[in-house]
Amino acid sequence: MPNPTEKTYGDLNVAYDFFNNILFDGRLPRCLITMQRRAGAYGYFAGDRFGTRDGHEKTDEIALNPAHLKERTTQETLSTLVHEMTHLEQHHFGQPSRNGYHNKQWAELMKRVGLFPSDTAQPGGKETGQRVSHYIVPGGPFDIACAELLNEGVSLDYVEMWSETDEGKKARKTKAASKTKYTCPACSLNAWAKPDVLLVCGECQEELQAED
Repeated sequence: MPNPTEKTYGDLNVAYDFFNNILFDGRLPRCLITMQRRAGAYGYFAGDRFGTRDGHEKTDEIALNPAHLKERTTQETLSTLVHEMTHLEQHHFGQPSRNGYHNKQWAELMKRVGLFPSDTAQPGGKETGQRVSHYIVPGGPFDIACAELLNEGVSLDYVEMWSETDEGKKARKTKAASKTKYTCPACSLNAWAKPDVLLVCGECQEELQAED
């Protein structure tokens, strides 16, 4: 029988190693790839998010939002993986902004791998800022590498099939009108505020993440 877990995470692991070798000269450390629903995001990066119980090892997290797998192509989803890999690269070898801001150094790392930063995900958008997406450069390094990877059989076949009911949409609208819980990814500090606000932990200087 098919093993959906093995297939899904196996594909992502193969993709991570492949892009690491082709686009990042193989210098990125391994990380923990997860599926996390986070409103308004295709994915996110959290440095040193996980570790072993004995404290001897720490590892970063790259999360992909499964709610968007069905509506996006495999290439688009894999571009999100590489987007977050550039955050991981900057975390280990560069100088990321402490508040999660997408700075100029990160923008240049994105361009180097063939993803053009844009807050609109279209040409002409702002390249830096708190919330910045990207678009794939046709014929660029990512575009070429991804085509080779897909040709090798990476497919991300399993996508979320549930559709949101009218009752679910109503519940989300009710929640949107109320306060949202935010959590610091470093120290787990909790705070409550209106949706879509930027909160930064005063102790860790990390951007608090909204609960989906």
